[in-house]
Amino acid sequence: MKIAVINSGSSSLKCKLFEMPSKKMLTQKEIQKIGEENSHIHSHAEALEALEINFSDVDVIGHRVVHGGEKLQKSCIIDAQVVEIIQDLIPLAPLHNPANLEGIKALKEKMPNIPQIAVFDTAFHASLQKEAFIYALPYELYEKYDIRRYGFHGTSHAYLTKEAAKILQKPLEELNIITLHLGNGASACAVKNGKSMDTSMGFTPLQGLVMGTRCGDIDPDIPLFLERELGLSAEEADNLLNKKSGLKGICGENDLRAILLREDEHAQLALDVMIRRIQKYIGAYMVMLERVDAIIFSGGIGENSTYVREHVMDNAIIKNIQSLVIQTNEELEIANECYRIIKSRR
Repeated sequence: MKIAVINSGSSSLKCKLFEMPSKKMLTQKEIQKIGEENSHIHSHAEALEALEINFSDVDVIGHRVVHGGEKLQKSCIIDAQVVEIIQDLIPLAPLHNPANLEGIKALKEKMPNIPQIAVFDTAFHASLQKEAFIYALPYELYEKYDIRRYGFHGTSHAYLTKEAAKILQKPLEELNIITLHLGNGASACAVKNGKSMDTSMGFTPLQGLVMGTRCGDIDPDIPLFLERELGLSAEEADNLLNKKSGLKGICGENDLRAILLREDEHAQLALDVMIRRIQKYIGAYMVMLERVDAIIFSGGIGENSTYVREHVMDNAIIKNIQSLVIQTNEELEIANECYRIIKSRR
């Protein structure tokens, strides 16, 4: 069975083609700068053509979708109702769900008879208990508007959990680990008995760790202060917190490789704040899990930055825990989900 995995970003489109169940990757292609100035690719539909992949030779198409909300808590065949729900969730993931939908609609029009499956970044965290996902806000905000912690990077955390079980030679249902997906976007996850029990990202991907351009955890009154005292609009405050904060906000850039080459105070401060926040989450998750089999580093920073790994582990308590570096493979996890669903239907 040939499965094409599509990851549609706001200005990019990635595709990997797998042969299942062997999990052999047949090809991978990527189009960048969709719709940007001076780009000859103006839409995701054009990007699909530019990939030059023969989709008529594909049995299933899997899509990464960032936000599934409360109604879509597991991977599913895409139909009109699923498309409508993903559309309704755009306010919760304005940078991601619209792009995900563009890829879905473009391929539905191009290949209407090939089954398409949505795999949600939020799905792995559907196992969170209520005390883990409810915010201490008026309860009616959850009942009426679904305001709660959802968590993201779930496809990556799910893949890392399964790979860690293999490496540690431990049954998945007995595995307690802390997974760290560290990249320009970053999140931590406490995995108990193979399932997500807590995670750092929340209602949106803005909460949690210090990221490339996102602030992570801050006093919730700060956005109100920015609007009230500095006159920022809601859109301007949102842009500041999502695109001008994090490492970039502290030292002026978000490329960790460039930051590590600098020797100035602000660069060092950015690194220190980022590492302190990761350690803070590890400490909290150690208490929740009670027993930690391993700490997993992954993502562009987690996999490639010896500096970050060594400094995160440089703690009298944390250093006693085994650490592993595992290269994440979200596309393969999506292909696995697609194969599982199609096989179960047959």
